Amino acid sequence: MQGKNLLLRVATLLTGLLECLGFAGVLFGWASLVFVFKTEHYFEELCESQANLTGNVTEQADCKAQDERFSLIFTLASFMNNFMTFPTGYIFDRFKTTVARLIAIFLYTSATLTIAFTSAESTDFELGGILEVNCYLEDI
Repeated sequence: MQGKNLLLRVATLLTGLLECLGFAGVLFGWASLVFVFKTEHYFEELCESQANLTGNVTEQADCKAQDERFSLIFTLASFMNNFMTFPTGYIFDRFKTTVARLIAIFLYTSATLTIAFTSAESTDFELGGILEVNCYLEDI
């Protein structure tokens, strides 16, 4: 019985390490993800084109608002990452590791699929409500 328990603990440790290697970089790899989002033209409508273009000179559009939007999304994601430690700890204590990991895998897969199936045109619908509330609160 002791050998089976040890085998289960080692398997949990190894699969946990594998999950961290595969999935922990989403928030920490945000700079690379922003590069991909900009390539895919997310929030491009927030960029202001330069009005003083002359002849052969082309200037980059001013995209401060786009960068601010990406910064806001990162801030919300960082906050939620830290805030969710309390309910996650409760789930771990109440239902043990297997159930907690299955819930985490389901939520992470759902979020990844949501990002994978979005387009630049649909981001305002998905993120707009949260971001508009935050922009409203900043104006107050």
